[in-house]
Amino acid sequence: MNGTLSYQTAVNVPAIEAWMIYGTLQLAYICVPELFESIKPLKGNGEAGTIVQITTKPGSLFYMYEDKLAMVDNKTMIKQVEAHNGGYLNLGFNMFGVRFEVIKKNESSCITKVTIIYDIKEGYIANTIHVSIEPFIALVKYSNNYLVNNHKK
Repeated sequence: MNGTLSYQTAVNVPAIEAWMIYGTLQLAYICVPELFESIKPLKGNGEAGTIVQITTKPGSLFYMYEDKLAMVDNKTMIKQVEAHNGGYLNLGFNMFGVRFEVIKKNESSCITKVTIIYDIKEGYIANTIHVSIEPFIALVKYSNNYLVNNHKK
């Protein structure tokens, strides 16, 4: 079974400025104190193929897991991160990915969009109850607030 969930919002910073956060590991690092215990690169430095170990805060669905940057496209400003080890893969998902997009609106603003994409094995469909866009909405809101507060005017 396949599924998707999306959220998008406008932010008053140039698209290229937003992409400097969303298109790099910087996105994870600025959210560490607020949303995660730690993010540790295991391989790579932010390009496609980079693998990171994520340790979450107490009370999260998963404590520690690994994600892989499956795609980082600087031209289209799209990055896709996929479960690599643990996390949703342990719940019967064949694939669990999060796509971040920065869409230029005009010279001084853009749209930031996050989409969850997943595929789950037939016998594990009940585990889709654990799929939520809410943590990613929090990440986008926190990141956009960071962008606005640190915007170079």
